[in-house]
Order: sequence, then C-alpha cells, then structure tokens
Amino acid sequence: MGFVKEFKEFVMKGNVLDLAVAVVIGAAFSTIISSLVEDVITPLLLTPALRAAHVENLDKLTWGTVKYGNFLAAVLKFLVVALVLFSVIKTMNSFSRKKEAVPPAPPAPSSTDLLLMEIRDSLRK
Repeated sequence: MGFVKEFKEFVMKGNVLDLAVAVVIGAAFSTIISSLVEDVITPLLLTPALRAAHVENLDKLTWGTVKYGNFLAAVLKFLVVALVLFSVIKTMNSFSRKKEAVPPAPPAPSSTDLLLMEIRDSLRK
C-alpha cells in the first residue's frame, strides 16, 4: 500500500476528523471562557477580594525576585476555567441523560408485516 493511500485512509477515519473539529471548537470555546474569566468573574469576584486584602494588582506581588503574584494569577485563572468547564460539561451531560431516558417508539409494521397479519387474520376466520 502506498504512503499517500495509507495517509488518506488515516486522515479520512472518523476519529481524526472528529478530533480536528474538537480542536477548532475548543479554541473558539477557549476565547469565550477567557473572556468570561477576565471580563466578568475577575471584576465581580476577584477584584473586591484583592481590595479587601489591600492588594491592587496580583501580578505585582513579589518576594525578593520571585514573582509569585503571576503564579497565583495563573492558578486562579486555571481554577475558574476548570470550574466553568465542569459546569458546562455537567449541564450538557444532564441534557443527554434526559434524552436517553425517553424510550424510542416502536417502529410501525412494514407493508410485508401488514400483509402477513391480514393473511393470518383471514386464516383464523
């Protein structure tokens, strides 16, 4: 099997295409989550907490030459992003469970089945 043909089979597998779509959607979703953290959650929750602790800018916290404020900011952003993703995934899973809970309706009998039922009923008479 040629290299090009083998590569084409690999790329056309459903898993590779699904993964490519997931990466693109994940990148777009990342900007939404970043905006939520930076534009909504930080001004509403983190800024008042920092002011109460008499810290105006978390990034400027240092201990000697160690800038631990940057690390704390990255950890807080990660925790908020993880919490938001957990909430979104939990919500999506609850929707999918509700869909699975409804049993599908039995299929209608085919024309062959209807004809056989008519023959059966006429034989009973």
